[in-house]
Amino acid sequence: MEAVELESKGSHGGDADRRTSRNDRRSSWGCTLLLVNNSLQYMSYFGLSTNLVNYFKVELHADSKSAANSVTNWVGTSAITPLAAAFLADSFLGRYWTITIFLVISVAGYGVVTVSASAGLQSAVFYAGLYLVALGGALSPIMASFGADQFGDNESDRGRQSSFFNWFYFSINVGSLVGGTVLVWVQTAHGWLLGYGIPALLSVLALALFSAGTGAYRRHQPPAGSPLTRIAQVVVAAVRKCDVEAPDDAALLHECDGDDGMSAIKGSRRLAHTDQFRFLDKAAVETAGDKQGAQPPSPWRLCTVTQVEELKCVLRLLPVWACGIIFTAAYTQMSTTFILQGDTLDPRLGSFRIPAAVLSVFDTLSVMLWVLLYDRAIVPLARRLTGHHGGFTQLVRMGIGFIILTVAMLAAGALEVARRRVLSRHGMFVDADGAEYVPMSIFWQVPQYVVVGAAEVFTFIGQIEFFYDQAPDAMRSVCSGLAAASFALGNYASSLLVAIVVRATATGGQPGWIPDDINNGHLDYFFWLLAMLCVGNFGVYLLVARWYNYKKTMD
Repeated sequence: MEAVELESKGSHGGDADRRTSRNDRRSSWGCTLLLVNNSLQYMSYFGLSTNLVNYFKVELHADSKSAANSVTNWVGTSAITPLAAAFLADSFLGRYWTITIFLVISVAGYGVVTVSASAGLQSAVFYAGLYLVALGGALSPIMASFGADQFGDNESDRGRQSSFFNWFYFSINVGSLVGGTVLVWVQTAHGWLLGYGIPALLSVLALALFSAGTGAYRRHQPPAGSPLTRIAQVVVAAVRKCDVEAPDDAALLHECDGDDGMSAIKGSRRLAHTDQFRFLDKAAVETAGDKQGAQPPSPWRLCTVTQVEELKCVLRLLPVWACGIIFTAAYTQMSTTFILQGDTLDPRLGSFRIPAAVLSVFDTLSVMLWVLLYDRAIVPLARRLTGHHGGFTQLVRMGIGFIILTVAMLAAGALEVARRRVLSRHGMFVDADGAEYVPMSIFWQVPQYVVVGAAEVFTFIGQIEFFYDQAPDAMRSVCSGLAAASFALGNYASSLLVAIVVRATATGGQPGWIPDDINNGHLDYFFWLLAMLCVGNFGVYLLVARWYNYKKTMD
């Protein structure tokens, strides 16, 4: 087909090829800058956040509980602000200008933090800088959406777009690896001024790189007004026409004129009608009252099919999004119960002692390795078997991650059973420094961290791609922000689950499953519970995936 088309174009075919090649190079260069930029942002963020609790305790003289609460409050704010930034990007500013403005805010935040740390200013100043960083660093969903915008809609570009999401998550982990190790070491060895000054410089470099790539960004999604307003208009119009019968023929529903495939929503393609949520179709039924008058009817009375389908897209996304909450609740065990388990194991590696929290580096390394394997080996093989441009559909990819995380919980439970057996046979070992631990190497935890990393590559990256691809054109940043909201709610769900388990099992004088000294508890039972929740969540997910209809555009 391509050969025939090129021959019919004659000498113009070569010019078209050259233009396409130049556009591809521009797109690749722009996306490379975005990936480097994203990595620098996360180096700065993790360089600040990883050791933040110690800054509160040492420099601001907070007690352990206050320091921990200050960090969790700040991290929670950092997880929620992306939704606000994404709303601004889709509604009013556009993705390019939102990224630019928030990068400037981020630079200001890191600058205030650095000045506060160097000058010994009051904690109020430090907090101001810290929360400026939380606001300015809320760019992950917008950066992912803006990078994906640089690709077209043909089969080749969609394959490259899918690969971009893999490398986007890879760049996050590169940033977290460097920020959480090298920059934390700088803070410990050379003080807070240099330790926070480097993240500040990296944030300046991130802004400079993004600005330098301005000419390479080939596609910009224009802001289309508030998506909340458009959603409210559909609901109000449908309720007003609750007594109206929606026609079986979708062609009779109201839609904007034109054959260019674009809708009345600025920068948004027309969406094909779907049969789900048929009640909402009433909002697009043109009644006799709508036809009266010289002016077109108010969108609070009559909506287009595309506007109705926008709301349907969001409603279809929500069950998939909800399944991600339980996934995240299990995933966050890496920073809680995995560490409790590791704290009791033999930390020695020659003359070094490995803190349990450091083992999370194996998760990061696993993610980086699995991204390479997935993008270079698994996808080409799966593409040949399935014919899908991404190897797997996004729903299948996320489902595979759900299964893998279940395996990780089973691995953690099996290790806990083995740990308890060693404890019952040999008791606690006391070394020359008086430290107590079970005579079992902490490196037995590595497999469960590696498996969690594999689950991330399938599910978290699949989520980023899925929410971008299945969102309406004018709501892609907001819908991409749902992944961050799911992560935040998953952390809350994990805390709630632990509280429920402790309350339910620590009765009648029993220590319960998760006591202060886990040697007296049954952490293995908790991991089995998590595995069961993962299995149940996967069962619900299968039903949701079977029910889900992929978005279709009219172009």
